[in-house]
Amino acid sequence: MKKLLFVAFLSLCNLAFSQSKGTVSGTVTDKEMNGEPLPFASVYIKGTSIGGTTDIDGKYSISVPAGSRILVFSFVGYETVEKTIIVKSDQTIVVNQELGPNEGVALDNVTINATVSKEKESALLLKQKKATVIKESIGALELAKRGVSDAATATTKISGVTQSEGTGNIYIRGLGDRYLSTTMNGLPVPSDDIANKNIDLGLFSTNVISNVEISKTYNTSNYTDQASGNVNVITKEFSKNGFSLSLSGGANTNALDVDNFRRTVISDDVTFGFHKKKYALLNQLTLQGWDTKEASTPINYSFSFSGAKKFELFGKKWKVLASASHNKSNEYRSGLFRSFRANVLNTSFSENEGDVENFMARTNTSGYIRVAVKLNDNNKLKYNTLFVNTGLDNLYEQGRNGRGYVFDQDPQENGAFVRDQNFKQTTMFVNQLMGEHKWNENNTLNWATGYNFVLAEEPNRIRNEVNILDIDNSSLIEFASVGDYQQRKTSQKIEDKEYNAFVENKWALGFANEDEVKPYKLNYGLNFRKKERSFRSLFKGFRARGVRAPSIDELSLILQLGESAGLILREQLPDAYKGEFLALGAYTNFDFKFDNKLSGNIGLRFERDEIDVVWNVGNYISPDGVNRFGSANKVYSSLFPSVNLKYELNENSFIRFASSVTQTLPEFKELAPFGYVSPSGRVVLGNENLEKSDVYNLDLKWELFPSRSELISATAFHKQIKNPINLVMTRGSSGYFSYFNTGEKADVYGVELEGKMNIVNNEDDKSILSATGNITKMWFNQDLLPNFQYKDKVKSNLQGASDLILNASLSYNNRKENEFIATLTGNYSSDKIFALGVPEDFAERATIYNDEIIEKGFITLDLVLSKKLTKNLVVKLVGRNLLDPKIEQNQLVRNLNTGVETNETVSLYKKGRNVSFSLSYKF
Repeated sequence: MKKLLFVAFLSLCNLAFSQSKGTVSGTVTDKEMNGEPLPFASVYIKGTSIGGTTDIDGKYSISVPAGSRILVFSFVGYETVEKTIIVKSDQTIVVNQELGPNEGVALDNVTINATVSKEKESALLLKQKKATVIKESIGALELAKRGVSDAATATTKISGVTQSEGTGNIYIRGLGDRYLSTTMNGLPVPSDDIANKNIDLGLFSTNVISNVEISKTYNTSNYTDQASGNVNVITKEFSKNGFSLSLSGGANTNALDVDNFRRTVISDDVTFGFHKKKYALLNQLTLQGWDTKEASTPINYSFSFSGAKKFELFGKKWKVLASASHNKSNEYRSGLFRSFRANVLNTSFSENEGDVENFMARTNTSGYIRVAVKLNDNNKLKYNTLFVNTGLDNLYEQGRNGRGYVFDQDPQENGAFVRDQNFKQTTMFVNQLMGEHKWNENNTLNWATGYNFVLAEEPNRIRNEVNILDIDNSSLIEFASVGDYQQRKTSQKIEDKEYNAFVENKWALGFANEDEVKPYKLNYGLNFRKKERSFRSLFKGFRARGVRAPSIDELSLILQLGESAGLILREQLPDAYKGEFLALGAYTNFDFKFDNKLSGNIGLRFERDEIDVVWNVGNYISPDGVNRFGSANKVYSSLFPSVNLKYELNENSFIRFASSVTQTLPEFKELAPFGYVSPSGRVVLGNENLEKSDVYNLDLKWELFPSRSELISATAFHKQIKNPINLVMTRGSSGYFSYFNTGEKADVYGVELEGKMNIVNNEDDKSILSATGNITKMWFNQDLLPNFQYKDKVKSNLQGASDLILNASLSYNNRKENEFIATLTGNYSSDKIFALGVPEDFAERATIYNDEIIEKGFITLDLVLSKKLTKNLVVKLVGRNLLDPKIEQNQLVRNLNTGVETNETVSLYKKGRNVSFSLSYKF
C-alpha cells in the first residue's frame, strides 16, 4: 500500500511540474578561447536530472519546472558556476555564461577538451546538422582511428568520394580533378603538378589537419569553378600548452620481397628530399652516370613533433601552435604494360606480370605555424603558414627480361627495354592572414588574404630506350634510334605564384528569438584571385644509331664517352609557357529561418574569369603556319545563382534541397600544347581550342540524427554538364592523349545512402562497437560529337566516373582508462573510364578505332590497432591495403582479320601491403 501511495505521489508531482514549466536557454562561451562558443559543456538544474550539454555553437535549451532554481554550468577542468534563476510557466529566460579555468589549474589542463571536441565525429555531425548547405566532414580523431596519414586518403572516407590509382586524382560523385576545387581554411591553394588543377592532398599530413570538409552543393560566397564540390582542409588550432612527439617505422611488403631494391642515379644528389644540382644539364650527359644504384634496406619511417603556447605580449593574449614532420616511404610495383593503336599492338611488356618494375621512394618534410591574437573583445587576427617539401625518387623499367616489343623500333622490334629515372621535388609555401571584426551585435566583417608559392622541379630526368639483341645468349644491347632523343636527360621547372583575398560583411536582421538570435542575415562580399605560372622544359640527348653497350646495367660505359663513342649530340630550344588566371567575384546571399522549421540561403554571384596562356613549344604549328609560338585567351563573365533550403521535420530529422549553376574552366596544362611523357610512354598534351563547361546542379537530401554520434541519410542528385571536357586518345601514329569538349551535354544521376550507427553501448551509454557505411550509385549519359563516335557508340560514360562507390568501417573502443581502439575500414569503387576512345579513320570508324581504356574496380582494406599504455603514451599498429588487389586497366581490341573483340589488359600492377608501428607521447 505504501509503495502504491508513493508511486501516486510521484505521478502527481510529475503532473504538477508538467503543467507549469518554462524554458531556459542561452550560450556558454570559453573565457580562455577569446570568448568562442564552448561545445559540450554541462548545463543542469542542481539536485535534479534535468539538463543537457551545449551544441557546437555553445548553445543550450532545457525545459525546467516553474519556481526558484539553481542553474549549474560545468566543464572538465573549468570553474563550476551556479546561478539562481526564477522560472515562470510558459515563459523563456535567457542565461548566458562564460566559463574559465579553476584557480590554480594550469591552462594546459583545462582547454584541451573544448578544442579536441571540435575534431570529434560527434561535433562534426552536430555542425552538419545545423548547416544550411549539404556538407560532410571527417575529423582528426576519426582519421587517427582509421590510420589515415594525409588529406587525400581522408576524403575517400566520405560518401561518394574515390581516388584514381591511375592518376591519384580525387573524384567526387564521379567527377574528377577539373570538376572540383581545393581550399585551405576557405582560401584557394595552387596545384603542385602540371598535370593537375588541384594540389595533391597527400601533401597535407594529418599532423596539421583539424578536419576535412567536402561541400557537395554550392554557395555564392565561393568561386564558381567547381561542379562536384569543394574540398576544404581545416588546419589545426591552439588546444593547450604542451609538446608531443611521434615516431613510427614500417615497410611495404613488395619492397621487402624484391631481391635488389634500386634507386635512381639522381638520388646521389638528394638529401632528405632536397635536391642539389651539381652540373648543368648539358654537362650531366657525360659527367653524371646513366646507370641505377642499389638502395639500402627499404624501411619506412616518420617522426613528428608539435608544441603550443599561450602568452601575453603588448597587453594582448597570443596563441601559437607549431608542428613539424618528416617521413620516408618506399614502394615496389611489378606488372605489365601494353598499348594498341587502331586495334594493332603498338608496345608490349607483358611476357609475365613482372615485365614492368617501378621502384619509388618518397620523402615529405612539412612545417606548420598558426598564430592567433585577440586585440579586444570585437577584433581578432589569425595567421597560418604551411611549408611542405616533397621528394619522389622514381625508377621505372619495362622489358628487363628481354621479351619487350615496340612496333617499328630500330634496330629491332623485339627485345625492347625502357628505363625512366626521375626525381621530382615540390616545395610549397602557403601563407594566410585572417581577421574578424564585430562592429556591433548585428554586424560582423570577415576578411582574409593569402599568398602561395609552389616550385615543382624535375632537375634531371633520365630516359633510355634500347634493344636487348638476344637475351637467350647474351646481355648485349644496342641503343634504339627511331628518334633523336631516345637517350636523353631533361629538366622541367614549374613556378606558381598566387594572390587571393576576400572580404565579407554580415548583417543580422529581424527580431531576436528567445535565444537572442535574429532570423535573417544578409551577407555580401568580394573575392579576388590571381594565379601566375611559369613553365620551362629542356631536352638534351644523344642519337646513338648502331652503337652498342655490354648490358642494360652498363650504359654509362658508352654514354659518358659522348661524341668520342660515335654518339651525336642532340639539343633543342626549351619548351616554355606562361599562364595568368584572374578571377573577380561579387556576391550577395540571404540566410533566413521561418517558424523554426524552414531555413535556407539564397544568393547571386557575378564572376569574371580571364585565362591567358602564351607558349613556345617545339611540337606546335599554329593555324597560320607559325612554328612554336602561340597563345590562348579565354574570358568568361556570368551570373551564378544558388538556393539551399532546409526543412525541419522534427528536432532530429531534416530535408534539404539545393540548386545552383557553376562552371568548370580550362586549366593552363589543358590549353598549352606541351606533351608530357609518363614513364610508361603515354603522352598527354593540351588543346588550345578547349572551352569551359557550364554545370547545373540539383540535390535533395533526407537526414536523421538518432543521437549525437549517429546519422542516417539518403540523397538524390542530378548534374547536367554542358560542353563536357574529357581526356581522349588522339588519332594518328603518335598515340597521344589530349583534352576535348567531347559532346553537347552529359547527365549524371545518383543516389547516396549513409549511416553512422552505435551497435553496442556500455553502461554510460558510450559506444563500444560502432559502424559507418555509405553507398553511392550513379548513372551517366554523355552524348558524343561525331569526331568521337566509333563502332555504334554515340554515347559514353564520363571519364573517371565510377557508377558504384562503397565505403565502410567497423570500430571497437573498450572505453577504459587505458583505451584500446581497433578499426577495420574497407573501400570499393567500380570500373571507370581512364580515357575515352576515338576513331582513327572516319570512313572506317566501325573497324579502325582506339576503344576506351577502362580502369577496373577494386577493394581496399585497412586495419588500425591503437592502445594507450599510459596517460601520455600511445602505441599504434597499422596495416594498409591488406588485400593488395590488382590495379588493372583494360581495353577492347578488335582482331582485324576475324573481327572478334577481346578484352586486353593494358596496365597491371600491385602496390603491396604497408605495415607500420608507431609511438606517440604527449608531454
